Order: sequence, then C-alpha cells, then structure tokens
Amino acid sequence: MFLRDLTFTDVDRLQGQAIGAEDAIQMDQETFSSIYERTAKPLWVFLWRRTGDAHLADDLLQETYYRFLRIRGSYESEAHRRNYLFRIATNLANDNHRRHKESVPFSESEPHIRPEHNDIAACSQRRTDLQRAMSQLATRQRDALWLAYVEGSSHEEIAEILGLKVGSIKLLLFRARRKVAKLLREKES
Repeated sequence: MFLRDLTFTDVDRLQGQAIGAEDAIQMDQETFSSIYERTAKPLWVFLWRRTGDAHLADDLLQETYYRFLRIRGSYESEAHRRNYLFRIATNLANDNHRRHKESVPFSESEPHIRPEHNDIAACSQRRTDLQRAMSQLATRQRDALWLAYVEGSSHEEIAEILGLKVGSIKLLLFRARRKVAKLLREKES
C-alpha cells in the first residue's frame, strides 16, 4: 500500500497501532536496567552456545528483550521473569535454526572464561573433551544440561523454558548425562 492510496480510516488505524506500540512497553528504565544487568550475560552465553555465532547471539538477545518488553506480562517472581526470557531466547534460536536449516553447533571456544585451576593444560583438555561430547547431543539435551548445571535451573524451570512437561525433564537429563559420560569414556579409551 502506498501513501497516496491511504484513506482517512487507514491513517486512523495506523495511528492507533503506533500508540498501542508505545503503550506496550510498561516497564520503567530503572527496572529494565536492573533486569538486563542480571540476565543479559547468561542469556547471551546460552544463545552463543546454541548458535555458535557471537553476532547472531547479539541479534537474538536484542530480539529477546524486545519481545519481553512487548508482552506486558505480570511476573510472579524474579525466577519467573528469568525463565520467560530464556523461553523467548530458546524459541528464537529454534526459529532461526528452522529458518536456515543449519546444524546447531555447540561452540568449541569459550567466551571470556579463564580456568581457576593451577593445571591450565589439564583443565583445558577436560573442557575440550566435554565440549566435543556436548556437541554430539541433541539440541534439547544440550539445552537441558546447560540450564540445569550452568544456570542452576530447577526441573520445573527447565520444563517451562523448553516447553516440556516437568516429568520428562528428569528422563531427558538422565539420558543426556549418560550419553555424555559414555562419550567421555570412549575418548579416554
């Protein structure tokens, strides 16, 4: 539709949509900044692990917060808000994967993480072995392990984030741990 083709009712409708878009963001700057400071880094690392691309992780992170602000949700707690952000991020990563039909890598390098152990070589080797084992898991298994053991999410939170039933999370984590252990044992032999 061209501007010359717009009628007065079209202009009124578009103005109403523009006002609605402005009203969609009901959070003040200070509240958003506080939420962003606590959640941006773990969300970005999660997205970076899912996509293997830092620039794409940046884009998906921005889109995650944009959608979060547009929802107008009321959140029961800080954990509920965090879970909702991870759920949005997971859905965006899944959508991107479907759209581009590419394999979802598990990134082989670490962003800004230094080992705390004295034996840097051994720590680096263990991390490399674990990354290779994780890269052989299904995306959902990797996400569940990441959320459980890196983010410290409960089974209920993981179920909410991944859109699964709580009862299936225990089995999903069990199978994922068993597969990683098997892959690590094979590496040692």
